[in-house]
Amino acid sequence: MVQSMPDVSPTKWHLAHTSWFFETFVLGPHEPGYRPFDARFAFLFNSYYEGIGPRIARDARGLLSRPSLADVAHYRRHVDEAVGRLLERRGDQPALATLIELGLQHEQQHQELLLTDIKHVLGSNPLRPAYGAAPAGEGRSQPPPEPQMLRHDGGLVWIGHEGPGFAFDNEGPRHRVFLRPFAIADRPVTCGEYLRFMRDGGYDRPELWLSDGWHERERQTWRCPLYWEPHDEGWHLFTSSGLRPVNEEEVVAHISYYEADAFARWKGMRLPTEAEWEHAAGGAPPAGHFADAGTFHPGPARPGFYGDVWQWTQSPYVAYPGYRAPAGAIGEYNGKFMSNQMVLRGGSCFTPAGHIRTTYRNFFPPAARWQASGIRLACDA
Repeated sequence: MVQSMPDVSPTKWHLAHTSWFFETFVLGPHEPGYRPFDARFAFLFNSYYEGIGPRIARDARGLLSRPSLADVAHYRRHVDEAVGRLLERRGDQPALATLIELGLQHEQQHQELLLTDIKHVLGSNPLRPAYGAAPAGEGRSQPPPEPQMLRHDGGLVWIGHEGPGFAFDNEGPRHRVFLRPFAIADRPVTCGEYLRFMRDGGYDRPELWLSDGWHERERQTWRCPLYWEPHDEGWHLFTSSGLRPVNEEEVVAHISYYEADAFARWKGMRLPTEAEWEHAAGGAPPAGHFADAGTFHPGPARPGFYGDVWQWTQSPYVAYPGYRAPAGAIGEYNGKFMSNQMVLRGGSCFTPAGHIRTTYRNFFPPAARWQASGIRLACDA
C-alpha cells in the first residue's frame, strides 16, 4: 500500500481498480440484477471518471489500509467469475465484446504501471531493495553498433489506426499528414552517450534547455537521470534487481521530455515528431525487448523501434483531425487528457509484448521520469 509520490499508485490499488473497471463498465450496464461487491469501492477505486461520481484523491490512495489485500483478492475473484458467466451467455454480442476487450487492454496498461510504480516505491527506499534477482548477464554487454540515421523522403503519408484489431480511440481516425524529408536514428540513445552529455555540462547549460525544463531542472535539482547515483567508483543506477554500476551500452531510461530535448539540442539534432516516428517504424509487427522477457530493465542498444524505452517525440498530445470521444463516462478514458502532455512511442521493457502497436500513442507530462522513457534522435534531411 506504499505510495512514494502522487503519480504512483499502491500495488493493492491497481489490483482493485482494474476489477472496478470491469464491474463498472461491463457488469453494471450489461448484467441484469448485478449488485456491486461493495458499494464503497466506487469511491475508493474510481481513478478519474467524473461521470461515475466522487472518488478518493489520487495522492491519498496510499492511506487505504482497508480493504485488506485479501479482501481485494476476493473482490477480483468475484468480478472475474461474474464476467466469465456473462461471457458464457452473451459473449457473442459485439458491443459487450468491445467493452471487455477495452477492459483487458486497460488491465495491460496497469500491468505496466504497476511494475514502474513498484520500482519507484523500492527505489525511494534507502535500503534499495530489489524486486527480483538479476538476470544472468545483466550489466554486461558488447558495445552497440554506432547509430545510423535512416533517411525518409517524407511527402504525404498516412498515420493512425484503421482496420481490424484493437486500438484506443485516440489512435484514430487514420489521416494524412505532410512530412518534410527527415532522418531518424535506427536505435535509442545509450547510457554512455548520455554520460558524455552530462560530462560536457549538459545540466548546467541553459542554452540547451526549454524555459519550463530549466525551471524543472532547478526546482527538482536534476543532475542525472532518475535512479542514477554518483559513487566514488562512478555512476550507479537502481534497477528492478537492485543497485549496480551504469552499463554504458544499455539504453538510457527514466529521462524527462525536457532532458531528452536538451540532449538532442546538444547533439545538434531534435526529437522526432510522432508522425515521423510512426512513418519510419512502418507497418511491421512490433518486436523488441518487452516485459515478457522478465528483466524489467532496458537492454543493450540495438537497431529497432520497439521495446526497452518509450521514446519521447516533440509532438503534443492532441486530437487527430476528426476525433470524437466516445459518449458517456467511457469517453473520459483518453480525450480529456489532451492538454499539457507529450506523446511517446514504441513501448518499453515494462510493456506487455501483445499490448503495443505502431499507432499506439502513450502520453505523459513533459517532466515525468518514473516511466521507462528514453530518447531517439531525428533531424531534417
